[in-house]
Amino acid sequence: MSEPGLPPLEELPQARPDPPRSRRLPLVWILPATVAVLAALVVIQQRLAQGPTIEIGFRTVEGLEPNKTKIRYRDVEVGEVTAIHVAPDRKQVMVTARIHRDARDYLVEDTRFWIVRPRVAGGNVSGLGTLVSGAYIGMDVGRSTAERDRFEGLETPPIVTFDVPGREFVLHAEDIGSVGVGSALYYRHISAGQVVAYALDPGGASVTMRVFVYAPFDAYVTAATRFWQASGIDMSVDSEGLKLHTESLTALLEGGIAFQNPPGAEPAASAPADAAFTLFADRDRAMRQPETQVDTFVMYFKGSLRGLAVGAPVDLGGIVIGEVKGVSVEYDRAAGELRFPVEVDIFPQRIRGRRGAAPKAARALIDDMVAHGLRAEIRTGNLLTGQKYVALDVHKDVPAEAVRWNEQPAVFPTTRGALDEIQESLGSIAKKLDRVPFDRISARLLATMDGLDRSLESLNAVLRQVDTRIAPQIEATLVQAQAAMKNAQEALAADGPLESDLNAALLELARAAKSVDALMDYLQRHPESLLRGKPGDPTR
Repeated sequence: MSEPGLPPLEELPQARPDPPRSRRLPLVWILPATVAVLAALVVIQQRLAQGPTIEIGFRTVEGLEPNKTKIRYRDVEVGEVTAIHVAPDRKQVMVTARIHRDARDYLVEDTRFWIVRPRVAGGNVSGLGTLVSGAYIGMDVGRSTAERDRFEGLETPPIVTFDVPGREFVLHAEDIGSVGVGSALYYRHISAGQVVAYALDPGGASVTMRVFVYAPFDAYVTAATRFWQASGIDMSVDSEGLKLHTESLTALLEGGIAFQNPPGAEPAASAPADAAFTLFADRDRAMRQPETQVDTFVMYFKGSLRGLAVGAPVDLGGIVIGEVKGVSVEYDRAAGELRFPVEVDIFPQRIRGRRGAAPKAARALIDDMVAHGLRAEIRTGNLLTGQKYVALDVHKDVPAEAVRWNEQPAVFPTTRGALDEIQESLGSIAKKLDRVPFDRISARLLATMDGLDRSLESLNAVLRQVDTRIAPQIEATLVQAQAAMKNAQEALAADGPLESDLNAALLELARAAKSVDALMDYLQRHPESLLRGKPGDPTR
């Protein structure tokens, strides 16, 4: 029904839909669309080729630049640094890097990263190539299978990489000595490994080191192998003379560790990786046979213990049977004096040989030796350095004593050494010299010297008088004596008158002697002539 005044609906014109017309893209838009599609494909391909993104934390990143610094594995580029920023805690610098897709498998838990720069350490120079090419990040692929995308970078390059054949072992020592990371290991003076790490044990009483032994030397490490510090020079003096021992010049300068099986060790299987060993201070200690029995004693000495150190030998007849374990000082309240206890470890099997014996037998042996005069004393082992040691010797003139086994540790009897006795004698002499009145003696000596000076002055005055008065008279007398001697020589000459007169007198004297001889002969034959006279004498 239509409204009034309007035509009917049927007569109204009907709308007809236009047929659909095809829309064509203008030719001007075809080229930009193609470029956009190709760019999208390139971006997708680059994203797929770039591989994963990782983060590496370093303390410093000197020399690294985003979009320039490379990541290399065995000098082959495997990634690139894309960004560098400081960590939120400001303790590290985070390096963001993109790794190539074909290096995705390298990103495992024990993979290591470090910055390669020029370095000089221990006489070794590395990274000189970066002076021209710039620093880069080195990579060492780990052996784990667990993937990871965040790593802690190393401040120094690793000593040994995972692809080097060999095994790591653990060493325990009281101190690190002169050994450091990178110090060499020696097997029979051959370089056989390196120290890769060390750390202070909890409590600070010891040090743990990790060493890497290269193949095939790792096969020589067994349960009986001994490790020792090979730093410096070992010097010894024996019957063959002075001996110097060192592993190498490098070990002398930088420190090192040597290892070897003790002489006579039985062949054994190689030790497993991460096996633990003790690091000894020197070769002598390392090669000592382990002691199966150790008896600890304390020895009380009088006098100074200067020069006696922990580790000093305990000597019996030139054979080391123990070592000093500790040196201390005590105050004896009852006696009111200081005592100096020396704690020592004695190895009884070194006294009785290698035959096993029960502890009671060892104690009986020591008691018997002490009963026969065995005593401990301090002796000087080196006059140059003043080092001392504990000597056990038999003394026949000492009072009877015994080991006090009831105390802990047992107390071993001691005696004063010869050097202490000499020092005591010198001290006694010094005390006596102190009582000598040197002041009065010096005063008298000075007075005597003054009198001697005056006497010398008087003598000088007399000598001066002799020179001025007596000497001329003596000279004149000598002249007169020379003249008299000349006259006497002339008188005694062979053709002189004195000789002629003397010869005549001698002839007369000879004639008189002959007459006396004739008279005496006559009287002996005619003694009566003294009374009657000579026969035929007219005066009779």
